[in-house]
Amino acid sequence: MRRDISLYVFALMISLMSLASCGTSEGNTGEQELPLFVKAETNTSPPVVTEQTINPIVMDSSITDDYLRGKFVPAKHADFIEVEIKHASRKGMFLRKDTYDAFLRMTETAKKDGVNFTIKSATRNFSAQKVIWEGKWNGTRLLEGKENAKKKYPVGKDRALKILEYSSMPGTSRHHWGTDFDLNAFTNSYFEKGKGLKEYEWLKAHAAEYGFCQPYTPKGTERPDGYNEEKWHWSYLPVALKLTQQYQLRLDNKLVRGFEGSETAAEIDVVGKYVLGISGTCL
Repeated sequence: MRRDISLYVFALMISLMSLASCGTSEGNTGEQELPLFVKAETNTSPPVVTEQTINPIVMDSSITDDYLRGKFVPAKHADFIEVEIKHASRKGMFLRKDTYDAFLRMTETAKKDGVNFTIKSATRNFSAQKVIWEGKWNGTRLLEGKENAKKKYPVGKDRALKILEYSSMPGTSRHHWGTDFDLNAFTNSYFEKGKGLKEYEWLKAHAAEYGFCQPYTPKGTERPDGYNEEKWHWSYLPVALKLTQQYQLRLDNKLVRGFEGSETAAEIDVVGKYVLGISGTCL
């Protein structure tokens, strides 16, 4: 009897030792680690992006549609200030106060590096842009100082596309917002050599430190649509980004109206390809 009990105890000990070795032997992680292995496999897949993970653009009631379309007088708007003549090519130009403050900080630093900036164009409201657009549309203002668009492009869409190489339709210009200005010259060639090149290289290296971006970079894969490159045009991103988003949310091609040639806006998709056809650095 004692011998049978001893054999039974011995067999039980062997069985327990065998079970213990199965849970710790090399190459076997054990039953407790299996869920971790499965979890690791599922985590290799890209996370699922849902609407809850994205911050949606919401309506900002402090910004009106008239503001977005430039239908106001900058000189009478509380958020705007006149550019001092020492920083401008002429009197009577206005910018948003926050934009102008950032510009002053930037230009002060640039001076220490031997670079000077003069604002050649600032805020242009709907009425001012209408004068420019309709002048080019009717041929009374020559394109690049030499070409009558009305005579050369009798088809409306063709004429509008030609004007849109460098000029905005009224109601769609970033210059409406007081966040954008043109510096030193209106030709890319000026910024490609000599003093102009030094100025442009400085802007590329330092403008972002003050909140500015270049909306109209060279057209290509990164920016296939919109206006041609404008090395002179800079935008104050902290404010302009919100205004771009509000424009995208609230306005469409049907609201681009009130001037000659506006019937081409929808055919061209001016909002999608021009208002939103900007560099990724400004989005």
